Amino acid sequence: MDTTIKVDTEVRDRLALLAKERGTTIRDLVAQLAQATFTVGELRDRADHAEQYVRLRLAPELSADDLNRGEDVWATIEAGNVPEALAESSRRA
Repeated sequence: MDTTIKVDTEVRDRLALLAKERGTTIRDLVAQLAQATFTVGELRDRADHAEQYVRLRLAPELSADDLNRGEDVWATIEAGNVPEALAESSRRA
């Protein structure tokens, strides 16, 4: 069953341009975007699975502090900065 989604003209035009550049339709583009975008629950499940994998195969002693430090490193990188641990290692090299 098809339905209509109402969006601003600018959004529609942007979707049309993206679809054209990818050689597809707006309908298929929106479907692709919906399938490729994870929900909060899916992201949580992926993180849990990754943590279980790391604990089982790489670091059984992985602590909550280790996970928190890892999150801090990613947040620093996403903010466009170099994590302190990486900056220190490059200064030593």
